[in-house]
Amino acid sequence: MKLTHTLVAMSALLAASPVLAQEITVWDWKSGDPVAAPYFDQAKAEFEAAHPGVSINYVFQPNDQYYTLLGTALSSGAGPDVFLMNGGAQAKARIEALVDLTAQGTDLIGTEEFQGEDGKLYALPLTLQGFVVYYNKARYTEAGVDAENPPTTWAELEAVCEAIKAKGAVPCFSLGNKEGYGAEFFLSSVAATSLTAQEQADWSAGKLKWSSPQIKSILQAWVDTQAAGWYPQGANSTAKFMDEYEMFMRGEAANTIGLLSDVAHWKQFDEFLGAENLGVFRHPSPTIAADKTEGEPKVPVSGGIGYGVNKASANVELATEFVAELASPGPIQTFVNIAGVVPANTKVDTSGLSSPSIKTILEWLGTSSAPTTHANASAQELEEWHRQSQLLLNGETSVDDAAARLDTVQAQAKPQG
Repeated sequence: MKLTHTLVAMSALLAASPVLAQEITVWDWKSGDPVAAPYFDQAKAEFEAAHPGVSINYVFQPNDQYYTLLGTALSSGAGPDVFLMNGGAQAKARIEALVDLTAQGTDLIGTEEFQGEDGKLYALPLTLQGFVVYYNKARYTEAGVDAENPPTTWAELEAVCEAIKAKGAVPCFSLGNKEGYGAEFFLSSVAATSLTAQEQADWSAGKLKWSSPQIKSILQAWVDTQAAGWYPQGANSTAKFMDEYEMFMRGEAANTIGLLSDVAHWKQFDEFLGAENLGVFRHPSPTIAADKTEGEPKVPVSGGIGYGVNKASANVELATEFVAELASPGPIQTFVNIAGVVPANTKVDTSGLSSPSIKTILEWLGTSSAPTTHANASAQELEEWHRQSQLLLNGETSVDDAAARLDTVQAQAKPQG
């Protein structure tokens, strides 16, 4: 009898005891964005409700210092349980620190940019990301350009920029290259049409060099468009996020290379310029003849941003479950509705997106997409491209010298066995 009473008392005590508190720390550069807050709040609330005693702690980090801070934290063993990465070079550079999430990747597309050489998935993409050119129809009209028929060839784009330049009210393109991001967007936008599928594959493998005619022509176009006066002065001291885009939204430039998802994209531009005044086109290439069918411009698109789990986390299982929650249809549907992201989860409904620009973009994604070239370079190459792109804009180096230096970095990062 005494034993029975003791067991009953112990059971009551255990039932009354609080669940052991556990905290999952999440690093990113997005959770501090008020526009995206409902997505993050929903994922946190749903997960905490399903896991009593577990709390989610979002730690917002500055975008321009993010990977430096993350690298320091991971190398010291004090990194977060979960962290956000851009797909491609940034994610692949951190695979050794990440948990295999292949089993959680069903229903997701855009996964290639988060896979290792072993084919396993190391982060779950939330969005698809890519680049298109957005344009201000009012600026086209005032320059005598047909605003309903944007350029589809390089010659047509040159003609548009000449007309905008002649009008003299605004530059043809807004551009921010303070961190080298403007050069990333340009490289991928032009390469989407310039490179064949095989050349894109060779680039990813390090077999297509920066000094190849295909890539050098893009570097030359970067220099030539600067020389032709397409951009405002001081691009190398202008931040892409968000100085370049605020300039475009104020109507102080006719075009900008913008994103597909969640920031500097169709939804944000619609709100500032008006959906009826915003146009969109695919960036032409200077190396594809206008009369070639295969020369129709393409949209560079890939897995955008994704969360991974730190292998050194003390709560790997819980962290893995939370990453799955972040990529699940419920929160992502909210992300689509409030921020206009293009979702990586195929279970999410995009039929409610009514903007003319996103409708056009979604059509292109199904018919004329290509890899995002800069995302398939190494992190070391991107860092060097940032530096060389600034030197090229300033006239402090030549295309040949820049390509040679980038070849050296590429060979070190992707040695050919």
